[in-house]
Amino acid sequence: ATLLYNEKKINEKEPMQKKREFKQLTLNERIHIQIQYLNGWSFEKIAHSLGNGRNKGTVSREIAGRPARGTGKYQASIAHEKALTKRKGKKTERLKNQFIREYVKEKMVLGWSPEQVSIRLNIDHPQEEGISYEAIYQYVYAQINQNGKPKVHCEDLRMYLPRRHKRRQKKDFRQVRKVYKPPLPSIEERPKEVEKRKSIGHWEDDCIVSKQSKDRLKTINERVTGLFLVGKMKNGTIEESNRSVLGKWKDIPSEFKKTLTRDNGTENFGWEELEEKEHVKVYFAHPYCSYERGSNENGNGLIRRYLPKGTDFSTVSDEEVLKIEYLLNSRPRKRLGGKTPLEVWYTMTGVALTC
Repeated sequence: ATLLYNEKKINEKEPMQKKREFKQLTLNERIHIQIQYLNGWSFEKIAHSLGNGRNKGTVSREIAGRPARGTGKYQASIAHEKALTKRKGKKTERLKNQFIREYVKEKMVLGWSPEQVSIRLNIDHPQEEGISYEAIYQYVYAQINQNGKPKVHCEDLRMYLPRRHKRRQKKDFRQVRKVYKPPLPSIEERPKEVEKRKSIGHWEDDCIVSKQSKDRLKTINERVTGLFLVGKMKNGTIEESNRSVLGKWKDIPSEFKKTLTRDNGTENFGWEELEEKEHVKVYFAHPYCSYERGSNENGNGLIRRYLPKGTDFSTVSDEEVLKIEYLLNSRPRKRLGGKTPLEVWYTMTGVALTC
């Protein structure tokens, strides 16, 4: 009888299918795509002309996904550069060895940011291969499961990060609020040289408030060296604010006290006393424009690593404040080439400070 179907041997094994390989488009292929697309070829025709198993979906995604910025048109050279950049971005560094991992952990526990650790590693151990700050961030978060808990035998280092985020945060932009000139010595009258950070002696100050008590922290920073002074205030009065500034400035020679930029808080309205006693020019930033005192705002954020929001400042001793001040001034800074504010201050002024 004639069989109406194909018989297969019971024990005969079907040939294994070859695993499909995905190869990235080459520059020549992208040039071919650009030329033929401009000639009006269909995606299917272009894919067939490429060969190598290319299909129309590959061509369609290529043209739609990598247009040249501002033109909306496909350009082979730009598309190829984008593809290479994206491919490189997937290859991340890892903490190279146990020594570097221990170094990173040691410095992060001291309050250093990943960026500062990365810079200082090259100074402290030039014989070791460097590591980027992004690699440190990735290493920290690679130890965490999707449920937010550390993986088995892994340590949670997120508590030592600058903002202690449980997950990596996307960069965002701060909304700028409407600006108006206050009825005080305005920052608009401040010498332009202050913005350039060329000469020492230009300061910024601010207050950090505690919701649990009247106690506050007065923070003062020097713009060039990054020197950051911290003192306690018993309350938010003008008298207490001036007392704190004058006290923290007592060891600073007068030639290194030229200008002071501050916000419009009522505790700062005693500026005339500071000008008279310290021979310093005081200027006020625009309301709601904390970026005009950016260095000081960054320093305040670092203090929150040691004294989180909600801390009752009345329970914080002067000794603890001085310790935090020392830790902040002994941290390496990228802007200072990996040196610390204390190192740069002494090099540029010859004045040794006890903070």
